Amino acid sequence: MSETKAISIAVIRRLPRYYRFLGELLKVGTIRISSRELSDRMGLTASQIRQDLNCFGGFGQQGYGYNIQELHDEIGHILGLDKKTEAILVGGGNLGRAVANHMDFDMRGFKLVGIFDHNEELIGQQIKGIKVCHTDLLEEFCNLHHPQVAILCIPKTATRLICDRLIPLGIKGFWNFSHYDLLDKHSDIVVENVHLSDSLMTLSYKMKEKFHE
Repeated sequence: MSETKAISIAVIRRLPRYYRFLGELLKVGTIRISSRELSDRMGLTASQIRQDLNCFGGFGQQGYGYNIQELHDEIGHILGLDKKTEAILVGGGNLGRAVANHMDFDMRGFKLVGIFDHNEELIGQQIKGIKVCHTDLLEEFCNLHHPQVAILCIPKTATRLICDRLIPLGIKGFWNFSHYDLLDKHSDIVVENVHLSDSLMTLSYKMKEKFHE
């Protein structure tokens, strides 16, 4: 892949789906698959799949299709899943606890190394084997462990101050559940916003369109 070639965000957002589908095929012992067969399973056109994968180089062979293990490994490498980026979670309440307990960070390229909250009732509790520390200790912890990613499960009103503290400490990426626009002030970071309410409203639209409600 060319260093200067821009890949559209739409293609990038499809890569985890390819990775997941290929992983499922590996679990049942499938060795190879054609773009046509993959398209039938994923609900995409074969042409779209070939175009997406060609953005990162040629993976398939004419008359053979794709070697599933090789393609799965290559997409994992493209996504950065073969390295472990250390991450902290800020917000140990219900949402933060759910994210920590149910997300397999190790399989997704990350290692959760710290959890923080300002609520005294949560301090000292264990979430997925990690003790919740007070946010007053963020600077000390980050200077010692050098995490690069923060997962924000905190109210929108608290996000700006936390972000202003974390960026000077070396945090470069944010998985942001807070609904606060971090890029409005900080343009030199990487942010993936998660809006659960948007997803629910999208479901509402799809129901309305499909069933003419």
